[in-house]
Amino acid sequence: MRLRTQQRLPRRTPASQAFTLVELLLVLVILATLAAIVVPKFAGRTEQARVTAASAQISNFSVVLDAFEVDNGYYPKGKEGLLALVEQPRDAQSWRGPYLKGEIPNDPWKNPYVYECPGRHNVDGYDIMSMGPDGREGGDDDITNWEQANKRAE
Repeated sequence: MRLRTQQRLPRRTPASQAFTLVELLLVLVILATLAAIVVPKFAGRTEQARVTAASAQISNFSVVLDAFEVDNGYYPKGKEGLLALVEQPRDAQSWRGPYLKGEIPNDPWKNPYVYECPGRHNVDGYDIMSMGPDGREGGDDDITNWEQANKRAE
């Protein structure tokens, strides 16, 4: 029986086993390209989710404000505002709250919702608004109950 001798390959030095600078730069370019494509898509979805959350909270406020109005015959006015949904106002004899659990939530950008009754846009009711991402009243980024009502009517 003949033994086969294996041909030995020359031993590689540690320096020849490492990645080259060109290979590392190529990997970095590929990762940067993927990040440039993926990150903006996720960033836009986050802002869209916040807008949707603010809109849903305004709709929730509308439901509980209507329940308050059915029980008491009026919407909360003046300084009591949304606080009347969690704490009984002095003049609300038929109050059956709290209408919201816990405290009055802030909008997704950590700003308080703006509530006015009677409203400037809903004269027979109330206006409620999130000032949106910029935190200032006015502009295209405000989320309001009067714009939601207009969209539903269309």
